[in-house]
Amino acid sequence: MSEEMYIYIRDVMAKPLTISKSAPITDALDKMLSENIDPLIVTDNGAVVGTISRQAIAETLGKKRNADMPPTQIHVSNTVSEDFTAAYPDQGVEILPDLLQHAKIVVVFDQEHNLIGQVTYGDLLKIMQPSAAVKDVMEPAHTINAEERVVHLRRRMVDEGIARFIVAADNGAIGIVTETDVARSMRAFREVVEEKYQDHRIRNLIVRDIMSTPLISVDAERPLAEIIDLMIAKKISSLPVAGGNGQIAGIITRSSLIKAM
Repeated sequence: MSEEMYIYIRDVMAKPLTISKSAPITDALDKMLSENIDPLIVTDNGAVVGTISRQAIAETLGKKRNADMPPTQIHVSNTVSEDFTAAYPDQGVEILPDLLQHAKIVVVFDQEHNLIGQVTYGDLLKIMQPSAAVKDVMEPAHTINAEERVVHLRRRMVDEGIARFIVAADNGAIGIVTETDVARSMRAFREVVEEKYQDHRIRNLIVRDIMSTPLISVDAERPLAEIIDLMIAKKISSLPVAGGNGQIAGIITRSSLIKAM
């Protein structure tokens, strides 16, 4: 690659989006949803101390031991992960696929270790895409019944390390439920239901109540570049792939696309 054609991290990085570790996790979730970002970089007096994800927020809000505390009083510092991946602006973009397989975000520092940028899956996919067929980048699609309780959904997410489920009913796939749906619903639930009723009411919350609809899917024969463009345009992190007889053959995620590079 010639010097003129070479692409550096500084050419693809975005402005860093941060949250103070002293902020409430509700502020972090609001910022993630409004900016369509996950995770957020966490700072303390300007220094990067880790990241906070929607999954971590969902787990924190769903813990029984936090039931007597309003969400606005739970701070980011209680949920932050100290593990993050970093790079420098004058490094080439070819290092990014490997870095993003270990974290959902690359924190970019200057030579004085000042935070100057970030790179997410979406930033990289805008300039670099895998040369593969749809079937080669699909992940298994995990399903859950629409009438299943959310507490059981959360347990499967934690125990099985699954970030999203296709929601099924008698008439087939009807929606999708992700870590974002769980985090958003846990926050709303904790804010509107009185503390003394929370333990009982949360056990009666079902997947149908929190899932995202309609379910957007793509055909396995569709060019992968078009699918990536659709994901970026719609600001979505995954797309189910339709199989025969109305079944879902698999799912394409931004993470699976990065792994295929």
